[in-house]
Amino acid sequence: MAAAPTRRRPRLPPGASAAAAPGRGRWGGRLAALVAGAPLALAFPRPGLWWLAFAGLVPLLLLARAAPTPREGAVRAWLGGGGFFLAVDAFLWPKVGPFMVPLALLLAALWLPLGWLARRLLAGRGLAGPAAALLLLPSAFVGGEYVRSWQALGGPWGLLGASQWNNPPVLALAALGGVWAVSFLLVAVNVALAVALDPGTAAALRLQAAAAAAVLVAAALAWSALRPAPVGAGTVRVALVQPGVVHAVEPRFRASEAASLALAGGHQRPGLVVWGESSVGRDPAANPGDLARLERVARATGAPVLAGVDARRGAGGIYKTALPVGPAGVLGSYDKTRLVPFGEYVPLRPLFGWVTRVTDAARQDRKRGRGLVVLRAGQLRVGPLICFESAFPDLARQLARRGAELLVVQTADTTFQHSWGPDQHASLAAVRAVEAGRPVVQAALSGTSAAFDARGRRLAWRPTGVRGAAVVTVPLASAGTPFDRAGDWVPAASGLALAGAGALALARRRPSATFRP
Repeated sequence: MAAAPTRRRPRLPPGASAAAAPGRGRWGGRLAALVAGAPLALAFPRPGLWWLAFAGLVPLLLLARAAPTPREGAVRAWLGGGGFFLAVDAFLWPKVGPFMVPLALLLAALWLPLGWLARRLLAGRGLAGPAAALLLLPSAFVGGEYVRSWQALGGPWGLLGASQWNNPPVLALAALGGVWAVSFLLVAVNVALAVALDPGTAAALRLQAAAAAAVLVAAALAWSALRPAPVGAGTVRVALVQPGVVHAVEPRFRASEAASLALAGGHQRPGLVVWGESSVGRDPAANPGDLARLERVARATGAPVLAGVDARRGAGGIYKTALPVGPAGVLGSYDKTRLVPFGEYVPLRPLFGWVTRVTDAARQDRKRGRGLVVLRAGQLRVGPLICFESAFPDLARQLARRGAELLVVQTADTTFQHSWGPDQHASLAAVRAVEAGRPVVQAALSGTSAAFDARGRRLAWRPTGVRGAAVVTVPLASAGTPFDRAGDWVPAASGLALAGAGALALARRRPSATFRP
């Protein structure tokens, strides 16, 4: 009689206890992973604890490393990612409601490879696994960030590298490889620290990992210190108009108008006056009186006004538009091209239109513009971005390559006044400035308005409680950056590294052919 086959018990990583095996400590580890992902959100504004991004992933990596199987490591990373997205996007709860949970878990699915690789590479003995982890785990993380930056998945919000907006020496890496390079560095340091703090790892390897973390940070600081300074091209004074939360169309227009006219006769005459997104709620082409008022503001201040129009354009639908107006009339226009999913349009509305009945999703879709435009505002070449568009690295880069001297973000942010949302949004202007090598200003109807020079140094910061107009002197810069010229080479290199590692693993598993004469 044949003996019954024996079931193979999963091999535990060094240092893991039997309690971690499936069925005994599985759900405890999963719950710990869900909780471990959330504190990383504190690296972003409003707390802005940038230093937390260098170690905030370590607990999750150690939980994935201690998992009984690579599959369980992936599940733990997925749950940790869910905790992170629920925390970093918490300001969306009033708008999205219960759909936040499936949305967070959908985005977190891109953390699955991180946990699988952490279990495979960090749980072995010797140097080869941790050394490979220093390359492959950051590559997997950056690859996931790059995929979820697709607009249909919500766009590039909460990218780990953006947490360094108020840490210029580290943010300088964005000039080399965009926000992706900063994310890569942060994850690599987290991996090195996870190895260094793992009690199941040999002491010599832990020392080497700690040294690797120090070398990575030192290399980033060296790049910041040695990279060429931006080539100066003069200065421009920009007025940021922040009238506050005003819902009705005419009072909102009047509030921006009054704040701008208060600048007339001042000792600091602006070269550009920037109004927020949706500051004008009627189509000026169909309302000559509104256009005449904008021309009057331009004459009184001595500067073109970049208004933000949110209005129906004849029978062609509703557009969001950046509209520069001088004393003699309109100087050009730009229609927003990347709309906010559910906020400004509902994807597959015939299928998901019911969402508008239970959330604040858009009742009617906005229309998309045809492409980016560099606007002329007097002698200044302006690259306009409207609200959510400032989250996309490629848009700022394209505007810089087209000759924009100043990038201008117009936003409202009125929905998220009492949350971290406005500060998170304003912080992205610093990242875009370093990536593109151009100064960036952001004017918000109700805050947070901000301005940063081409190195990401803060020139102005006007939180949600501030009202009125402020003039900030902005140094212009004319030289590009390596990221400006090369684009998204870091995600491409990460993909190649992962593909190469996968091909090598398959080649090693394939049995060698037996030679037969």
